[in-house]
Amino acid sequence: MKPDRRNVLKKSAALIAAASVVGTVKAEAKEKSKKKVYYTGGKPPEKMPLFSGAVSFGNLLFIAGKGAHFPGDIASHTKHVLDEIEKELTNAGSSMQKVLKVNVYLNDIKDYAGMNEVYLGRFGNEPPVRTTVAVANGGVPGNSLVEIDCIAYI
Repeated sequence: MKPDRRNVLKKSAALIAAASVVGTVKAEAKEKSKKKVYYTGGKPPEKMPLFSGAVSFGNLLFIAGKGAHFPGDIASHTKHVLDEIEKELTNAGSSMQKVLKVNVYLNDIKDYAGMNEVYLGRFGNEPPVRTTVAVANGGVPGNSLVEIDCIAYI
């Protein structure tokens, strides 16, 4: 018995379409598993930077530590740092509500309560996990009273 030519063509077309979909899915998965650097203003700096401010891998986004390098108190420094983190998250297609992990580095542990007053609620109703430490031997770089980094998803 001869196979019906029309059915053979239909099955061949279906197999080709399925192979195309599988190839596209594999290509998309490979693309998502690449490292991507996000630049403020959308373009790389003219000179080689010391580190990247925001990098994603897959759907994870890593934001480098942000500090406040101006005179002020813990409230003004914490607000500035959280605002800068929010800008980086938004630039990369994420948000404060998508943050999974936060590290807070205080220049002085006595600022813990003051930092918490400004921090409270900035990450939404379901805040991320957090580690807070006071640094020793020289404090936070750049005379900032606080530095914060985080990991989010996109």
